[in-house]
Amino acid sequence: MAFNKFNVLHWHIVDDQSFPYQSIAFPELSNKGSYSLSHVYTPSDVRMVIEYARLRGIRVIPEFDTPGHTQSWGKGQKDLLTPCYNQHQSGTFGPINPILNTTYSFLSTFFKEISTVFPDQFIHLGGDEVEFYCWESNPDIQYFMKQKGFGSDFRKLESFYIQKLLDIISTIKKGSIVWQEVFDDRVKLQQGTIVQVWKRESYAHEQSAVTAAGFPVILSAPWYLDWISYGQDWINYYKVEPLNFGGSQEQKQLVIGGEACLWGEYVDATNLTPRLWPRASAVGERLWSQKEIRNVDDAYKRLTIHRCRMVRRGIAAEPLFTGYCDHGDKM
Repeated sequence: MAFNKFNVLHWHIVDDQSFPYQSIAFPELSNKGSYSLSHVYTPSDVRMVIEYARLRGIRVIPEFDTPGHTQSWGKGQKDLLTPCYNQHQSGTFGPINPILNTTYSFLSTFFKEISTVFPDQFIHLGGDEVEFYCWESNPDIQYFMKQKGFGSDFRKLESFYIQKLLDIISTIKKGSIVWQEVFDDRVKLQQGTIVQVWKRESYAHEQSAVTAAGFPVILSAPWYLDWISYGQDWINYYKVEPLNFGGSQEQKQLVIGGEACLWGEYVDATNLTPRLWPRASAVGERLWSQKEIRNVDDAYKRLTIHRCRMVRRGIAAEPLFTGYCDHGDKM
């Protein structure tokens, strides 16, 4: 990352499939929610990552995505997830249960721990892809919705949850980052909450809407490196202009940066490095360059040299196209 001028590691550390983060306050989360007890990040592992990054000028921002993407959380924390119903309780569970006080006492203790483990000023709270069907099926939640006057608009329930979570994060003196659905579902956000725009469809319109509302933006929509295709897809990443959306100069100043995302559905240690580099290098150059610097042929020459530089340093970066690296050349 440092070789390629990336200065923030967004660590999406847990998801539905596994909870590898080893919590001090809630050790059962990883004991029961990880793939196995050997597939965990111990407190020592986490400290090592943070310090290794710090020495290279890289911030580490953890993401603990809720209320969706939390199936693994429920294995080690009783009554955290919402029981789904199909006439009777089905034995399956949905997103975090937003109507219980125990949910918020758990989250308060958990995120207090996270705030001491990760020194960065921000925590990513996720909030994407929340499926409502389980909430809709649960009679206790239906009653809660009626009592609150939410009707059948489950976005209001989502908003209720997110606002309480944002309050928890404020009390531990941290800033919040959320995925764009939180904004799209009209959750009342605190000033300064950063919105990450990730959906490829109409992302310029989304940037315009979010910045018009006064919120800072991180753009990742055009740079999902797990979407692989034949050919030199780095060119598409390089051609993006992050500020190419309708809005004032003040709005464009709210775009605080961009992010190259590489999700783990089809990636592990065996193919992480070649899939990431030098494709991400093109994103790095775009984000640090003036908008007038757009010549793809010039960029190809630089990236080819830089790819060989990484290979010489032991980084298994894949080729941009046919060619070779002259390892005798001291570039």
